[in-house]
Amino acid sequence: MKRFLILLCSVAFAVASHALEVTRMTVEMSENPLALEVSAPRFGWQLTGAAGAEQSAYRIELFRDDGKKQRRVWDSGRVRSSQSQLVRYHGPELIPADRYFWRVKVWDENGKESLWSPRSEFRIAPDAAFLSGSWIGAVDYDKAALPDGRNYPYTEWKKPEVKAKWEKVDSMANRSILLRREFELPRRISDATVYVCGLGHYELSVNGRKVGDGEFTPLWSDYEHTVYYNTYDVTSLVKKGENAIGVLLGNGFYNVVRGDRYSKLQIGFGPETLWLKMLVRYTDGSSEVISTDAAWKYDLSPITFHSMYGGEDYDARLEQYGWNLPGFDDHRWKNVVEQRAPKGRLTSQLAPPVKIMEHFGVRSSHKLTAEEVEKASVSTKRVVDPSAIMLDMGQNLAGFPEISVKGRAGQKVTMVVAESMTAENAANQKQTGRQHIYTYTLKGDGVETWHPRFSYYGFRYIQLEGAVLAGEPNPDKLPVVEDIRSCFIYNSAPEVSEFDCSSPVLTAAHRLIRNAERSNMQSVFTDCPHREKLGWLEQVHLNGPSLLFNYDLTAYLPKVIHDISDSQRADGMVPSIAPQYIIFQGPGMDAFAESPEWGATLLVAPWMYYETYGDDSLIRDYYPQMKAYVDYLGTRADGNLIDFGLGDWYDYGDFRAGFSRNTPVGLVASAHYYMDLGYIAKAARLVGNDADAVKYSRLAGEVREAFNRKYFNASTCDYGTGSQTSNALPLFLDMVPEGTRDAVLANLIGDIREHGDRLTTGDVGNRYLFRTLADNGLDSLMYRMHNHYEAPGYGFQLKFGATTLTEQWDPRQGSSWNHFMMGQIDEWLFRSLVGIQSDPERPGMQHMIIRPSVVGDLSHVRGKTRTLYGDVTVEWSRASDGKITCEVAIPANTTADLYLPGDISPRKISSGHHIIKN
Repeated sequence: MKRFLILLCSVAFAVASHALEVTRMTVEMSENPLALEVSAPRFGWQLTGAAGAEQSAYRIELFRDDGKKQRRVWDSGRVRSSQSQLVRYHGPELIPADRYFWRVKVWDENGKESLWSPRSEFRIAPDAAFLSGSWIGAVDYDKAALPDGRNYPYTEWKKPEVKAKWEKVDSMANRSILLRREFELPRRISDATVYVCGLGHYELSVNGRKVGDGEFTPLWSDYEHTVYYNTYDVTSLVKKGENAIGVLLGNGFYNVVRGDRYSKLQIGFGPETLWLKMLVRYTDGSSEVISTDAAWKYDLSPITFHSMYGGEDYDARLEQYGWNLPGFDDHRWKNVVEQRAPKGRLTSQLAPPVKIMEHFGVRSSHKLTAEEVEKASVSTKRVVDPSAIMLDMGQNLAGFPEISVKGRAGQKVTMVVAESMTAENAANQKQTGRQHIYTYTLKGDGVETWHPRFSYYGFRYIQLEGAVLAGEPNPDKLPVVEDIRSCFIYNSAPEVSEFDCSSPVLTAAHRLIRNAERSNMQSVFTDCPHREKLGWLEQVHLNGPSLLFNYDLTAYLPKVIHDISDSQRADGMVPSIAPQYIIFQGPGMDAFAESPEWGATLLVAPWMYYETYGDDSLIRDYYPQMKAYVDYLGTRADGNLIDFGLGDWYDYGDFRAGFSRNTPVGLVASAHYYMDLGYIAKAARLVGNDADAVKYSRLAGEVREAFNRKYFNASTCDYGTGSQTSNALPLFLDMVPEGTRDAVLANLIGDIREHGDRLTTGDVGNRYLFRTLADNGLDSLMYRMHNHYEAPGYGFQLKFGATTLTEQWDPRQGSSWNHFMMGQIDEWLFRSLVGIQSDPERPGMQHMIIRPSVVGDLSHVRGKTRTLYGDVTVEWSRASDGKITCEVAIPANTTADLYLPGDISPRKISSGHHIIKN
């Protein structure tokens, strides 16, 4: 009997081990979203199970919570399907702002049923009536007198008429303010939700506790078209009885303040403004709403100066203890002004917020000598305090310092941050925008901890003035810094990748790229975190595969495409930056205002999104905008070719990088026009517009013919100047005449060899060169081009000591040491060396292709990325006898075609962990 029981338990365990288990649950690819702007959301879930486990059916139940109890409102029944992502809801109409909970169970390939998943929540965004209401602040929009327009770059400021406009601005429009409101909740609370938008940025507290952990919320946008609000569940922060809401406001990009500091531009959408509604539901089924209205009060905050470009000053003596708590005496505060609402549509922010993601402490310090202080006061164009200490924090990043300091009331600590040092060991902001400064005035109350709220910069070094480090001599009785650290801020979209290999150069190159991507992944993908902070668009699609391998962009990338749509002109033109906070105009600025390689992001990025996630909604939703842009390019064409823009920006040669030197601008522009036509023709077929598909396919053929007539030399089989970009672009886009592909490719290889196996491409040409080589079996050449410590190359930056990818291959020649635009090699690391690829016939990575490339003297490569279905890991090693061992792990409910070197046909693998020797 005992043996029988043991056998029975073993069988039961074996059977149970094959059952699938539901893990990560999402709605619209987000976990527990609180304000979805869809009427029929899509559900998704990940699964775990035994090797080879697949889903054969699912069942979803949906419940509505009315504050009293949860009632089932929909049951999908058992649906025979392997689909476990983007499963569309087909139930009754969902009520805005109500709470919904759902659960799912699945059946495996053998028909075995799983347990029900835990319940997961989502909510539909409030309706338009709820989103109406008062916007409040300190000064009326008209009285603020902020100049209209987006044409105020620093080059215009000295003009008398421009100067006069900005001198008329009401000073209150530039000041950070505090707003507060007390309210009573009379009954037992079921749940409470806050919907809030504070422009430019806000920090919200309820009963003295900060709500959320975001920085610079809400995300930037084109405020004349879109204004984002955030949604928070604050049930745990409110209580029956007296409560208080407090809000700190700052300007951000809503009103860029200049002062006497650096600024790239000035723009004024309006003065600081707040809209807020708190929906409180009681356990008896009743509810009420607390809103922004004339009953709120405001006062100046302790932030005495703040600018997105110039830094921030804070006077702790102006703090008012308890200002965001109930019972505070606010009789000296002023009544708010009810303001005109922003022009943009109030829209739920679904993209993740920017947060403080990492901290870095002091790696080393240096007290400037009297001689260094004297010389630095000249070279930095500001008086350097004799107390100056240079702190090396070890990592270049985007963010701000956080200081813990002790001293007397009224003493001031100054921090000047920079990514490089002058010859005198002082903070060097010459190339990145000076002056950008943080100051903190102490209140004299023990150890005080502070970091800026509404300004950030790109830096590695902190020049500390007016203080000493703890434990150091202090004859002048200066404030003592107990702790100081760098706060690395970037968008909190989850990082989903890992990469390392036996090449120290390539492993470290990935780290450089990752840190530069993080630094510039803010509300938008910026070019740099200091001088410009603008959303230059070309890097989004040229580095798109890298970004999609490294981060979960399911919610972030749609926001980028929406920014582009908001910035698109009525005639279809797409500017080079989005949001378009400045219009580049005047002599020599046309190429910066619009460039086809930059505008192509509108067409390319939605397709990359579709290939990665299997979601075609961006293509469908923005098809009219894509079509309008392609049609606009047609109006710029002469003989089906276009010739404007930046071309292969920052290409490489014996010259200072900038405008394209090696490759004709028209070649690069027209190739992108052809590429755009191919994408819009595919999009037309996807949305069912056959007429457009035929029209744009025919036009693409005409552009190809015109391109080859002008740029292809039939006698030499070279394009344009014969540069690497000239030949790589038409090869990648399959534009070359029939029968000449091998010759063009041979010319490309020859040029690379003539340059010592080094590249000459730029920001635009890099990706097309790298992909052309990889797609034609030339990964070994790619390896030789990049596995070294010379310029141009990632290894040279490492040898130089860079910790983020720099703007130029030689960091000493570039303005910025924190750009990710040259990071296109990351696509090759994951797509070729690791070998993870989407299946073009089956977008979304439920079925994938794994084709690792074993090259050079590499003995080991390991990489991981996360799909909607779970993690995909590939690791291969090569023994001294040349034998290869490959380990592959793919998630439940997925399959892959695996190709190892020498394989002609794929090895079919299912979910689980596999070890294959070749």
